[in-house]
Amino acid sequence: MQRTLTAFTLIMLMLTSHVSFAKAKCAAIFDTKLPQLNSQKELDLCQLTAGKTVLVVNTASYCGFTSQFKGLQNIYEKYQDKNFIVLGFPSHDFYQEDKDQKKSAQVCYINYGVKFPMTQPVKVRGKEAIPLFKMLAQAANESPKWNFHKYLINADGDVVQAWSSMTKPNDPSIIQSIEQQLQPARQATKPKVPKSSKAKPANATVAPQTAQPPAAS
Repeated sequence: MQRTLTAFTLIMLMLTSHVSFAKAKCAAIFDTKLPQLNSQKELDLCQLTAGKTVLVVNTASYCGFTSQFKGLQNIYEKYQDKNFIVLGFPSHDFYQEDKDQKKSAQVCYINYGVKFPMTQPVKVRGKEAIPLFKMLAQAANESPKWNFHKYLINADGDVVQAWSSMTKPNDPSIIQSIEQQLQPARQATKPKVPKSSKAKPANATVAPQTAQPPAAS
């Protein structure tokens, strides 16, 4: 009986240690939960991103770049089994997202076959931006200037690089950056930010920007 209890105790300790280790791998920037698009469920970003390279994208249903959903889904399918994930954040900040979540879901899930996680609409720029996008803007020294702005974050929670909506998901620069981060840790590249970027203080506030749509290609 004593041996049985001892074995049970050891198993419980191992399971507890495993859970603690999993939690420790979650980057602080993703330590939050957000409602899922057109659903009563919540998305645990910590659980979804732990130990993974992440591509964060602010999306819209009626934009000249909405077709980029297809490219995003393609790279998600290609790398999802290699500790990579795409996270979509619909936003009406540029006045091109449907206020009806059912219609937004129709566009991404049905029209473009999106399978990666999508949140309910959020604010992605200025003082009202959700904490995640404030931290991304500060780290990359740039906030979204239009829909389908992209941030690549490594498994440690560092912003590696950012791209404007003009850069398509299948652009070689994005593919190369993703593949570099998916290499063994000793080979992965260090975080990159634009050469003109300057570090901002931790309490810096990202100023609101006037929406100026780039020309869709």
